[in-house]
Amino acid sequence: MPADEKPTASVWTRPRRPQREQLTREQIVAAAIELLDAEGVEALSMRRLGTRLNAAATSLYRHVANKDELIELVVDDVYGELRAPDVPDPTQWRAAVARTAADLRAMTLRHPWIAPELGQVGLVHIGPNAMRMSSGLLAQFEAAGFPPDETDRAVGTLMAYVIGIATSEAAYLSLIARSGRTEQEWVAGLRPAFDEASRQHPRLREGGSARQDVHPRQIRDDDFAYGLDRVLDGLAARLDA
Repeated sequence: MPADEKPTASVWTRPRRPQREQLTREQIVAAAIELLDAEGVEALSMRRLGTRLNAAATSLYRHVANKDELIELVVDDVYGELRAPDVPDPTQWRAAVARTAADLRAMTLRHPWIAPELGQVGLVHIGPNAMRMSSGLLAQFEAAGFPPDETDRAVGTLMAYVIGIATSEAAYLSLIARSGRTEQEWVAGLRPAFDEASRQHPRLREGGSARQDVHPRQIRDDDFAYGLDRVLDGLAARLDA
């Protein structure tokens, strides 16, 4: 790196300051996640978080330089909810990868605000929990027999699918939550409008009618599993090749 260029700023690339007060970084992160889960990213500010912790915003800045660094910390803390990938086994790589994918989707739906953050490529992904998960996935693909120059691409393909569909689901569920109704109630309320709009589109009407008695959550689970299987089918075909 040229001498006149500075490294990209990140909470992970500078030393952690010594602890000199009762308020800890862990408390700040936990309170931030509670606020994000309750009200979303738009509601998060250092001032509001300080109020939640009964502390001045200046106290928070002793632990994190800005909101961007705080987001890095909370994202990695949420990554810590994921179970560590299994010990690599060439015969079980597909099941292990599928489990991690399902866990990542479930994590995103528990914390809908995180979906767009996961879609960002950058330093947010160099926290210890995110690195542990990524390294575990790489190990699974290596054990399966993917060549070294393809393991990163295989992991990227898997993550793109999971993050993409989970982001769509999170937005959909957030919309329903704002309506004050359950998912089943919301879908049932939309049914008459869908039936009317699809009169001139018989394929859409038939597809919707075929699953109208299935719980919408089951439909989402089945759709996710279907797409994940097709992604893994494609990756497995590379091994056969």
